[in-house]
Order: sequence, then C-alpha cells, then structure tokens
Amino acid sequence: MSALDAAAPNERESRHAAWLELFFDLVFVAFAAQLSHGLHGDPGLLEFAVFLGLYFPPWWMWCNLMVSANLFEDDSPRRRFLMLFAMLCLAAMAAAVPEADSTRGAVYALGYAGTRLVLLGLWWPATRFPEPNRVPRWRPLSYCLASGLLWAASAAVPPPWQYIVWAVLIAAEMALLLTARGRGLPGRLNTGHLVERVGLFVIIVLGESVLALITSTDHTWTAGAGVVAALGFVLLATLWWSYFDFGSAAAEQVLRQAEGVRAFLMARDVEGFLHYFVTAGILCMAAGLATAVEESGHAHLTPGAAWALAGGLALYHAAHAAIALRFGRSPAAVAVWAVPGVGVPVAVALAHEVLAPWLVVLLLAAEALAHLLYARTKAARLRPPATP
Repeated sequence: MSALDAAAPNERESRHAAWLELFFDLVFVAFAAQLSHGLHGDPGLLEFAVFLGLYFPPWWMWCNLMVSANLFEDDSPRRRFLMLFAMLCLAAMAAAVPEADSTRGAVYALGYAGTRLVLLGLWWPATRFPEPNRVPRWRPLSYCLASGLLWAASAAVPPPWQYIVWAVLIAAEMALLLTARGRGLPGRLNTGHLVERVGLFVIIVLGESVLALITSTDHTWTAGAGVVAALGFVLLATLWWSYFDFGSAAAEQVLRQAEGVRAFLMARDVEGFLHYFVTAGILCMAAGLATAVEESGHAHLTPGAAWALAGGLALYHAAHAAIALRFGRSPAAVAVWAVPGVGVPVAVALAHEVLAPWLVVLLLAAEALAHLLYARTKAARLRPPATP
C-alpha cells in the first residue's frame, strides 16, 4: 500500500502494531531502565528534575513516530531504514542518559537531532499529496528540519546553558504543535492503533518495574526483601488491571466517538501530553520499589525513595484524573477517586519516617486495590442488564 493510499481517512479500527513498531519499542526498554536507575537510592529535587527533563524528548519523539506510523501505513524499505536509524539514535540517547547532564550532553543532543531528521523523511512525502491531504512544506521544514539543526547545534553549547537551549527548543516545538490544532493532518487517526500503541508503552514501563523488583531481590535476598517484592508486585499487577480494564478501554471508546479536529486534539492531550505523566509516574515507582526492596531491612525509607515510590503513584493518579476531566467527566465524579488516589500516597510519603518499607508498599498496594475495586463496582452498576 502506498503512503498516499494510507493517507485517506479510514475506519480500520482493527489494525494492530506492526513488527517494526514492536522491534522499535525495544530501545525504550533500555531507556526506561536508564532513566529509572537515576532515581535509585535517595534522589533529591535535582535528580527528579533531570529525570523529567531527560524523559520528555524521547517520549515526545516516540509519540511523533507513533503518529507517523498511524497515518502512513507504509512498510517500504525506505521507511524501515528510517525507523531503524531512529532506533539507533534513541539508543545513543539512552546510553548517554547517566551523564547527559554533564559529559554526555552532546551525544544526547545529536541523537535527538537525528530523530528529527527521521521525522522529516517520514513526513516529506505528504507535502506532495493531492488536496486536501497535502501537508504544507513549511511544517516539516520547521518542525523537523529546523528543530533538528538547532538540536545538533546545541551539542556545542556548554552546560548549564545547553539545558536552557533544550528547554527553549522543547517549548518552541510545543507552541508549534499547539498552534497547528490538527490542521494539515493527511487523514484521520486510527484510534484503535493509537490506544494500543500507548498501552504497549505502559506495558514497557510496568515491565521495567517488575524487572527492578526481581533484580533488587536478587541483590538483597532476604525474607524481608521477598515480602516487599511480593507487595510491590501486587501494586503493579493492580495498576495493570485497572489501566487496561478501565483507562485504556475508556480512551478507545471516547476517541473513537470523536470526529475530525476534536479527535486529534483529544488524542494529542490524552495519549501525548498526559500519558507522559502516567508513564513517568510508573518509572518513578519502579525506582522507589527497587530501593524499598534493597532497604527492606531498614527502619524506614530514605526521603527520596519514599517520594519516588509514593509520589510516583500520586502522579499516576493525578494524570488519570486529568485524563478523565479531558474526556468530559464531572469534577465531582473524578474527585471521588482522585482525591484519595493522590492524597493517600502523599500522606504515606510525608509519614515515611515512621513507616517500615514493607508497610509503605503495603499501604500503596491497598490504595491501588481499593481504587480497582471501586472502578469495578461502578462499572458493574453502570452496565445495562442482560436481556433475557
């Protein structure tokens, strides 16, 4: 199928991720591990800020590449080479993460610059589409080429000015996207594919959390570590259950019912911006759980570990509350589960000095389980009765 054929609006909601997309996601397994590892131990405000700053560019590039794959269902050798090159660039960024705020900043910047050129190659053919699917040339030239060149130039800027340049470039990119408001998209987004791809990314970060539990238990290997790891697994399993039974299903239903520009804006806000915080919260929990297992024999967790773990869960629930509001849910209905969903983890983090590590994880797992049971009970009440 040609890119032009794929650009036409379609309703193929049964479409699934291609093998190339799944192979491409493997680089984010490494990215998740690198980013989460930076929050092990007792991270402070600087470490959290570095984590959030370094996580956004690869997350946003993943979103951009996901949208291009969604709109252009193309399996040509040209696209394969572009995606594989993007994978190599992101792998270089992942390798640079541990020292990206110092000696490896240039590699991180050049890797991101390379991915912008990949986007240019993926979008440029759309500038030759017939109307009304044609993309104006200035958009890929500014959003992809100019951005890539500026990111490459930032490699020569010494820190800390380099990070200011990165922040300005990201802000400019967001401004360009927000002003576009869906104009110039060469077709309709396939919502089924979109929700599935974001769900697969959530699986990646949940997988990093499980791996962190296993690795930390292997390093510690005590009965106490085993108890904390088991409670941590309950927490993660509960989040998986609630996300894919309710969060992901609701997103697909709402996005499928949306039309035209409204569908794009909602997908941009929910699957792009807000899921950055959903996945960032899980990565914080991964680091906090690993530290909780390693410190299972201590009287209490360090402040940084407590905030990574409990604060990560609070961020996760807060992001889902924002998603529910974006979907049109009433503030009162959202507050019923969002207030305890955010408040309980924050209270646990504040009281970490009087709570043993196993008790911290137990309380968080109990909150997540209560959240799941509430969602299931509410869904059962709203489900129409079966016809005889």
